[in-house]
Amino acid sequence: MSVAYDKDKLYKQALDVAEKKKCFFIEQLVSFMPCSKATFYDYFKIDSNELNTIKEILEKNRIEVKSSMYKKWFDSENPTLQVALMKLIATEKEAHRLNGSSQKIDHASSDGSMTPIDLSLLTDEEKQLFLKISRRQKD
Repeated sequence: MSVAYDKDKLYKQALDVAEKKKCFFIEQLVSFMPCSKATFYDYFKIDSNELNTIKEILEKNRIEVKSSMYKKWFDSENPTLQVALMKLIATEKEAHRLNGSSQKIDHASSDGSMTPIDLSLLTDEEKQLFLKISRRQKD
């Protein structure tokens, strides 16, 4: 026997729960609701205005928490938090330098110019093959 819900009441409850509990995901929100996830989606179809409004609140919650955490990490004297923040905001080149994973080799192109190759983008197997071929070409 299925329970019938008042859609308007369920929607208002979802908005209230999303705000008060600072939910980030639909699954988290539904865990506070009186219905199952399947029932929730029966009432609030994908791409419906109601579900999109709920998702906007969830996204706003994520942004607020991320911003708060970033500020705490920025203001912290803890080197681990500072490095973690730097990895999040760094350019790709800076992130590779922080990780110690930037490995570039200049490779001669067919026209004789030197082209840098970023080995950090290759798998270990591809790196080994590239280095093996490069050594043969030098000999």
